[in-house]
Amino acid sequence: MPSCLLLARICIDLILRWIESRMTSALEAWLPKSILLLRDYDRHKFVSDLIAGVTVGLVALPLAMAFAIASGVPPQAGLYCAIVTGFLISALGGSKTQIGGPTGAFVVVVAGIIAKHGIDGLFMCTMMAGVLLVLLGVTGMGTMVKYFPRPVVVGFTNGIAILIASTQIRDFFGLKMDHVPGDFFHRMMAFGQAWNTFSVPATAVSILSIATMVYCLKYARKIPGAILVTFGATAAVLFLHLDVETIGTRFGGIPSGLPKLAFPHFHYDIFRQLLSSAFTVAMLGAIESLMSAVVSDRMSNDKHNPNMELIGQGVANIVSPLFGGLPATGAIARTATNVRAGAKTPVAGIIHALTLLAIVLFAAPLVKNVPLAALAAILMIVAYNMGDWEEIPEILKLSNADIAVWLLTLTLTVVTDLTFAVEVGMVLAALMFIRKVSRTTTVSPVTKDYVEDSRVHVLQGKDIPDYAIVYRIHGPFLFGATDKFSDILHSIDTLPPIVILRLRNMTAIDATGLGAIRDLADSLQASGRSLLLCGAREQPSQLMKQSDFERHVGEENICASITEALQRAAEVYRMRQADQNAGLQTQNK
Repeated sequence: MPSCLLLARICIDLILRWIESRMTSALEAWLPKSILLLRDYDRHKFVSDLIAGVTVGLVALPLAMAFAIASGVPPQAGLYCAIVTGFLISALGGSKTQIGGPTGAFVVVVAGIIAKHGIDGLFMCTMMAGVLLVLLGVTGMGTMVKYFPRPVVVGFTNGIAILIASTQIRDFFGLKMDHVPGDFFHRMMAFGQAWNTFSVPATAVSILSIATMVYCLKYARKIPGAILVTFGATAAVLFLHLDVETIGTRFGGIPSGLPKLAFPHFHYDIFRQLLSSAFTVAMLGAIESLMSAVVSDRMSNDKHNPNMELIGQGVANIVSPLFGGLPATGAIARTATNVRAGAKTPVAGIIHALTLLAIVLFAAPLVKNVPLAALAAILMIVAYNMGDWEEIPEILKLSNADIAVWLLTLTLTVVTDLTFAVEVGMVLAALMFIRKVSRTTTVSPVTKDYVEDSRVHVLQGKDIPDYAIVYRIHGPFLFGATDKFSDILHSIDTLPPIVILRLRNMTAIDATGLGAIRDLADSLQASGRSLLLCGAREQPSQLMKQSDFERHVGEENICASITEALQRAAEVYRMRQADQNAGLQTQNK
C-alpha cells in the first residue's frame, strides 16, 4: 500500500511539473523580449547596450528628420516618432535587437494621406493601423508576412525607392520651388521647369555627402556615414556661410522640450475612407518589422517572437500620434547598425530613444543648421539601399507571370498609389497561386515503366550514412509555405556536413519558394556544409533551369533521384576527408 501511495505521489508531482512547464512556456510566448532577457542582465551587457544605443540614436537623428520632411510634415514629427515608438517597440516587442521608428516605406503613404485628409487624418489612420497590428499579434498572425509573394514585395520596394528618390530632387539640387506636386509625373515635369534654378552650393553639399556615405559603406563600415555627413555638412554651413536652405530657414528649427500630449480629432465621416490606407500602413509595418526582425535574428543568433513584435509595433503606432508622431515600423538599416555596434538586449533600443530625447531637450537649437541638401543625400542612399535592385535580375529569369506581377506592382506603385498597387499585386499573386496549384493535379495510368522508374526515387531499402541527412518537401512550395525551413536554419550547427533536399513530392514552386531554397543553400554553404537537391519534378526543374539556380548549389549537386544523390553525397564526403587529411599533413610539416 505505501508503495502505491508513493507511486501516486510521484505521478501527481510529474503531472504538476508538466503543467507548470506548459504554463511557463505559454506565458513566455506572450512576454516581451525585454523582460525575458533581463533575467541574466549584467553590467557588461549594459555597457554594450549603452554604446550601441547612443550610436544608433545618432544615426537615427538625421534619418528621422529626413523621413518627416519627405512625408510633408515638420522634422520634429519624425523625432517624436523615433523617441516614442523606438522606446515602446524595444520595450514591448518580440525581437532582441530590433530598432523601431519612421522608415522610408511610409513616406509615400503618409504624404498621400496628408494630401487627402490632412494631419488629423494621418494621426487617425496611424492609430487605426496600430489597432490592426495589435489584433494581428493577439490572434497569432505574426507569421503572415510569408503570405506576400516575392515579386509583389520586390515590386513595391522598387517603386517606393523610386518615389522617395524623386521627392528629394528639389532639396538635392536646391531648386527654387514653392510647391512640389504629389504625383510622380507632374512632380518630374515641375522639376524640369525649375531646372535652371538649381543651387551650386546645395548640389555640392549633396554630392559630397553621397561620396562620403559611399566611402564609409565601402571602406570604413564602422563609421556611420549619416552621422559624419550630418555633422560635417552642418559645420560647413556654419563656418563657410554657405547659401543653402536649412531646417531653420524652412521650418524655423526644432522646438526644445518634451512633445506635448494631445488627442487627435476623430472624424467619423472619413473613418471609412481611411480603412484602406490603415490596412496598407498596417501591412507595410508588419512586413518591414518582421523582415527586419529576421535580419536581427541572423546577425545576433536569436529567434524573435513575431506575435509579440506585432503587438509592440501596434501599441507604438497607437501612442505615436498622441505626441504628434508618424507611423513607425522596424528599421532594417538601424537594426543592423545596432547589432554591429554591440547591442545585446532591447535595452539598446530604449537607450537609442533616450539619446534622441536628450538631443531634443538639450541640443535642439543646433539642429536648425542642418542643411536640407545633406538630408536629401541621406535619403537618396536610403532609397538605393531599400530598393532590392539585386533581386531584379533574378525575377527576370522567372516565368512571364512572375515578371508581370513584379512589373505591374512596380508601375502601379509609381504612377498611382501604394495601397492600390499592393491590392492589385496580391490579387494577381493569388490567381497565380491557384493556377500553379491546379496545374499540379494530374490523372494518368500506372504503367510498368512508371513503377520501374520510381524505384530510384523511393527511400525504402536505402541506407542514409551518418555524414548526411535527408529532408523532403511534400506538396507545393509556394509563398505562404517558405517558413518551413526555419527549423533547419535554427539547428544548422548540429547538422551533418551534407544535407539532401528531396523534391520528389514537391509538386510546384514559385519565386518565393525558389528564394527560400537559395537562402538555405547560402546559409549551409556559409556554415561549411553542402546542399544536394534530388528528384525535382517537371515544373520545379524547369523553373530552376530558367533561373540558373545551379549557380547556388553547383550543377553536379542537382541530382535526378535519391539514389544518385546518395552516391553524390559519398563523393562529396570523400573529397572533404581528402581535403582534411591534406590540411593535417601540411600542418604537420
